[in-house]
Amino acid sequence: MQLNLKNPLVFFDLETTGINISQDRIVELAMLKVMPNGETEKKVQLVNPTIPIPEESAVIHGIRDEDVADKPTFKELAKNLAKFLEGCDLGGYNIVRFDVPLLVEEFLRVDVDFDVSNRKLIDAQKIFFLMEQRTLSAAYKFYCGKELIGAHGAEADNDATFEVFKAQIERYNGMDVTDASGREVGKIENDMGAIHNLVASRMVDLAGRIVLNDKNEEVFNFGKHKGKPVSEVFKREPGYYDWMMKGDFSLDTKRKLTKIKLSGFQKG
Repeated sequence: MQLNLKNPLVFFDLETTGINISQDRIVELAMLKVMPNGETEKKVQLVNPTIPIPEESAVIHGIRDEDVADKPTFKELAKNLAKFLEGCDLGGYNIVRFDVPLLVEEFLRVDVDFDVSNRKLIDAQKIFFLMEQRTLSAAYKFYCGKELIGAHGAEADNDATFEVFKAQIERYNGMDVTDASGREVGKIENDMGAIHNLVASRMVDLAGRIVLNDKNEEVFNFGKHKGKPVSEVFKREPGYYDWMMKGDFSLDTKRKLTKIKLSGFQKG
């Protein structure tokens, strides 16, 4: 089916050093421009982000520092890229929350005017979530084939969740589970220990501010130190602990931070 377009539509995807809009950088971009007459043009480019690519990100997209060392920076690409996107609407998957803001940030950083206020934004993820809802009622209908009567009442929701979980175990029992990078992370089994390992074993605090990395080290899961070991951050920047203890973080998070800090003293 040919799309009904008034303006050229560019579907694009960014691979980046991380997910912090203000601090992270593009390491690869892929763009597919679709013209109103159906003609298409592709642009795929590795980008030198000028900052190190964390291993946590490299594991996902497979791009490391040595892969982009001799590639152009975004500043070098920006003017031609803006020209390629001139007069185009933008499309992609989760672009409204991530790709568009990060792309705009990159343009602003190198003083290239890139205004999206008059562009139509087409987000396939939004359509997916609107049409295939991820509510308990939708899950109950999908897994159990029933309408949820009394939704948002505690008892009805709780009973339905239990039925959904049992149906999930029955449907997926024995199936392998992979993460976003395609790496096998476990298997669905009728065993609560196995299920816990899939959904919660990497959490350190209940708010998810601290998680375990592949080396079972406690690392920050947010902010400027995302992906860095907590103990190392506290050694290099002692004031960060004080800032978090005074900040708007849960008591559980603060308790876990203190435990990690004291453990570091004991090891030292």
